[in-house]
Amino acid sequence: MTWTVPEVQRTHAMAVGGERETLQSWLDFHRATLLWKCRGLTAEQLKTRSVEPSAMSLLGLIRHMTEVEQAWFRRRSAGQEVRAPYSTAEHPDGDFDDLAEADPERDIALFHTEIRLSDEAVATLPLEHTFVHPRSGARLSLRWVYQHMIEEYARHNGHADLLRERIDGVTGD
Repeated sequence: MTWTVPEVQRTHAMAVGGERETLQSWLDFHRATLLWKCRGLTAEQLKTRSVEPSAMSLLGLIRHMTEVEQAWFRRRSAGQEVRAPYSTAEHPDGDFDDLAEADPERDIALFHTEIRLSDEAVATLPLEHTFVHPRSGARLSLRWVYQHMIEEYARHNGHADLLRERIDGVTGD
């Protein structure tokens, strides 16, 4: 039997609630949406690239967002010393580029794990918590990180729409 991405339950974001809870619900909605756009696809379909010269694929987006979650929540916001699972200084685009031997089932499991670890890393930090961005030197708040991550997912979910439509014609919200 051929492995495919399992069904995903999406819960719509809160329309009423506290700031932290509302931000978290929007982030969780977009996290689930990325996987929802991949549901039912095989490993090979997930690796399908968009259009030359782009290296973008649905699996690349999942791997990329795994690293983005880790970078913004665990490394920057919480100050944890963790290494990116796909990219290195020598190969900064490993998340998108190194798909030939990639195992999508393992990569999706790692995505789920990273979401859990990222949520845990910032659970006790207030939205006003700040850190200095290591490259730009800008002081950023955890509130800004939540907003940035929602924007990042929304943008990449738009890419996922186009990638999925190219693979099998499926479209959706």
